[in-house]
Amino acid sequence: MKPLIAPEIEAYAQAHSQPESPIRRMLREETERTREDAVMVVGPLEGAFLQMVAQLVGARRVLEIGTFTGYSALCFAEAVPEDGTVITCDVDEEAAAVARRYFGQSPVGRKIQLRLGPALETMRTLSGPFDLIFIDADKVNYLNYYRRALDLLAPHGVILIDNVLWSGEVLKHPPPDERTEAIQKLNRTVAGDPRVTAVLVTIRDGVLVVRRNE
Repeated sequence: MKPLIAPEIEAYAQAHSQPESPIRRMLREETERTREDAVMVVGPLEGAFLQMVAQLVGARRVLEIGTFTGYSALCFAEAVPEDGTVITCDVDEEAAAVARRYFGQSPVGRKIQLRLGPALETMRTLSGPFDLIFIDADKVNYLNYYRRALDLLAPHGVILIDNVLWSGEVLKHPPPDERTEAIQKLNRTVAGDPRVTAVLVTIRDGVLVVRRNE
């Protein structure tokens, strides 16, 4: 992922935002040491943003599409109340094993339910409403995830979709690959959807914040 924000600006913003918990810091550092795809971790600044949104909407039930090593799931588990629930989905058993280990070490890990398997299949088995849905999985299915997420979303709920700037590749026409094309299509679809209001926030690799219109 190509940085879109100057590193010193990112560091300044992070230093003046809610700090990450010790367990999330340990997880992030292990992921950075051991995985070549560690850039997929949302990190402290975006993690603080996710927590803030969860708190603002008063989220009790959170659905996450794309667990990776569990960093963002822990962000949500720290934000929801004691009786809150975070359901997180992934297909990567190796990454999920890391996530489970850290969920077991965290005092909020009991709030998290990890579902292994294709996310669309998992989403079909779930019943709403969810107060917050975070989409950060395979990009080709982003539009499918969004459509199903709307079915599961609470009336007051929010959908957050990560990587919607795709290292700036979304500016290229024609798109250079299938994933870029899928993200471009998602962004156009959400912008033109009369059922929702959205803002694309330039945090890290771009986060699309979507709420249902009343």
